[in-house]
Amino acid sequence: MQTGIDPRSLIGRRAFDRNGMKIGTVDEVYLDDATGEPEWAAVRTGLFSRDAFVPLEPSEFTGEELRVPFDKSLIKDAPDFGVGRHLSPEQELQLYHHYGMSGPSLSGPVPEPPPDRDFGTLAGDS
Repeated sequence: MQTGIDPRSLIGRRAFDRNGMKIGTVDEVYLDDATGEPEWAAVRTGLFSRDAFVPLEPSEFTGEELRVPFDKSLIKDAPDFGVGRHLSPEQELQLYHHYGMSGPSLSGPVPEPPPDRDFGTLAGDS
């Protein structure tokens, strides 16, 4: 993903798969805990559907659209962790594996997820 883009500018933008098929609309952007850089987008896949997490790297933000380099069917089958909550390192690893990407390796025990009251850092929170 291009650097220097305000992650809040992605919210509400339409997302398309690698074949140009509309996936849905970006609901939320999740930032990396260590760097604060945008890492995942939650895309609403339909009016009564759930949000699917898509990686922002290697996706591209072109004009008013987010282009995700994966097939729509793979995106819709991504693990469902709900939105508005912090993604644990284990959940992120599951997403990386789902997309066939090498993610950060987890050495040692996986830390406990934060309590429910910790909603993590979302791009829209300021």
